[in-house]
This record gives sequence, C-alpha cells and structure tokens, in this order.
Amino acid sequence: MFDIGDKVVYPMHGAGIIEKIEEKEVLGETRSYYILHIPYGNMQVMVPVGSADQAGVRPIVSPDKIEEVYDLLRAASSEMDENWNRRFRENMELLKSGDIACVAEVVRNLMRVERVKKLSTGEKKMLANAKQILVSEIVLVLGLSEEDVEEILEDTV
Repeated sequence: MFDIGDKVVYPMHGAGIIEKIEEKEVLGETRSYYILHIPYGNMQVMVPVGSADQAGVRPIVSPDKIEEVYDLLRAASSEMDENWNRRFRENMELLKSGDIACVAEVVRNLMRVERVKKLSTGEKKMLANAKQILVSEIVLVLGLSEEDVEEILEDTV
C-alpha cells in the first residue's frame, strides 16, 4: 500500500506522485483509487488500489540505481531481431515489465537504430514513450529538469 506523496512508477505511463486516494464508483462498484500525477506530460492517472501490484506500480528507484542505468545506456546494444515486428513485440514486453533497466535498454537500442536507419512509425512512438517513462523517473529521483535529463540521455547513449 502506498501513501499520499509517495513517488511511484506506473509501467507504460512513467513516474509520478500519489496526490490522493479516493473512493470512486465505476460500473456500479465502489473502489479505492490512487490518483497519480505524472509531471512529465502533466498527466493524471487513476489506479485501483487493489490491483496496483498486478499493474506493476512500484516505488521509484534510488539515486544509486540511476548510475547503473547510465552505465547500461553506455554499454553495447543488445542483439535485436532484424524483423521490426518481432523487435517491436520484444521491446514492448521489456517496457511492460516496468523495470527501469529494461526501459533503459529499449531506449538505448532504439536510439542507436534510429541513428543508423529510419524507425518504423510504431517504433518511433515506442521510443518516444520509453524515453518519457525513463526521463520521468530520473527527473523524480534526481530532481533534474526534463530538458537536462533528455540531454544526458542524448550524450550518454
């Protein structure tokens, strides 16, 4: 169970702060929801308290883990399938995991592919989403601006 003010990551959306916990009636059923404010993109997300674990909601990582992420971004690219469709599915599974290292791997690999050849439309969207997820967590962990973190990513990959 999380509390108001906790900084958490919601896979596929990014990192945010729990602003409140509210009772809401949805489809005739009253349930408690975390109201999560995701600063990157100024988004608000409702997550049912009872299924937050299933949804992969987790606390943000420690600052030490961010150094490991930077090391991962500098490391060699993972071997990826030549078929963009299979590559897309594999990357989607990594993003759904919610693990910051997996998200960083997707960002690193797709940024490098993009520098060599054009990404498909789906992969461009995936890269933008993966960057948003990664940047949002680093911003909350280190207290940097979005622009600074995006610049760090560009320089590190």
